[in-house]
Amino acid sequence: MKTLKQVKVGETVTTVKLTGEGAVKRRIMDMGITKGVEVTVKKVAPLGDPIEVNVRGYELSLRKADAEMIMVE
Repeated sequence: MKTLKQVKVGETVTTVKLTGEGAVKRRIMDMGITKGVEVTVKKVAPLGDPIEVNVRGYELSLRKADAEMIMVE
């Protein structure tokens, strides 16, 4: 398994597990990233932070630290 941070631009992956705890994990889930959902990486900023993804039909920007907590396949 790899993290969302390691996914290349244009790839579509499926979330497997959310690591992290408490409020951070809850915030990620509130943004629509839950187990089994498809995520497509659209853009990565020049310095790698943030990462723009498409989740459930909408665009979402994630920090690298948050993307490292999302395990995908």
